[in-house]
Amino acid sequence: MRKLLVLALVGLAAQLVDGALGMAYGLTSSTLLLFAGVAPAAASASVHLAEIGTTLAAGVSHWRFGNVDWRVVGRIALPGAIGSFAGATFLSSISTESAAPWMAAILFSLGAYLLIRFSRPLRANRAGGRLRSRFLAPLGLFAGFVDATGGGGWGPVATPALLVSGRMEPRKVIGSVDTSEFLVAGAASIGFLIGLGSDGFLLPTVAALLVGGLIAAPIAAWLVRIVPAQLLGAVIGGVIVLTNTRTLLRAGELGGPVPALVYTVLGAGWLVALALAARALRRTRRARATAEAALAAGPVTPAEATDAAEPVHAAEATTTAPEETRKLAAAVEG
Repeated sequence: MRKLLVLALVGLAAQLVDGALGMAYGLTSSTLLLFAGVAPAAASASVHLAEIGTTLAAGVSHWRFGNVDWRVVGRIALPGAIGSFAGATFLSSISTESAAPWMAAILFSLGAYLLIRFSRPLRANRAGGRLRSRFLAPLGLFAGFVDATGGGGWGPVATPALLVSGRMEPRKVIGSVDTSEFLVAGAASIGFLIGLGSDGFLLPTVAALLVGGLIAAPIAAWLVRIVPAQLLGAVIGGVIVLTNTRTLLRAGELGGPVPALVYTVLGAGWLVALALAARALRRTRRARATAEAALAAGPVTPAEATDAAEPVHAAEATTTAPEETRKLAAAVEG
């Protein structure tokens, strides 16, 4: 009973992080199960079965809070399900440990990019247009395969890639990724059921993780609406970098004082990035307040609106007040 209670708390914490950052439920839960001596395939199978319930709850919660772009969900979920089914079938018979360092290097690079990008003022990226299927489908297929073979990875692969594109708000990236994961987890569970049979699922563990995750899902969906996008992106970048550093250090067989030194340098860099992100956030909020005051005072030209709110493109400035004030304010916020 004590072990199940601990697993429930782990499920709660993992879903809280996953719902707020768009990643880490599978990573956190699978890491604990592997540490306890559970076989990789059984750990991944159990986590994905629990995720069917947690991702459904998370998807509903994100939908209620307006965090979901259904167009993106529709174009990434099905390829993700196909990839996760293939990955589950593959993991049921073959180890993928040799691929871990390569994957960690890719995710580390994406995390570093996010740290740099979100440590500077955000700019609206309207010129890039919508995300297309030729980008979303391969991303979903790849992320789904990684998720099933690694016991987690849908969020760490899909969330940074969508954030890096700059074409979606961070909260909608997170909400869409979490909602899509319902199909991914379901397809992976079917793959594990075929490959391992029902004995491959640790049902008490699944139940404990599920209970904790269901409690945390609505809280996390609310949290992602109030956490500033600037800080959220910096936090995500740091999590990705530090999480994958451990895998890279193990792959390089670096021991002694090297790991401590590496973590110290990366931790200091993360703190600097968070400080820069906080400063950029304050500047953006001041610019937003100035833009709102200018629009409330009367009509403005695109050039004046651009001068008042640097992060907004001139084409997005308008000449009428109340409705356009809200649009401009939303664009400045990022």
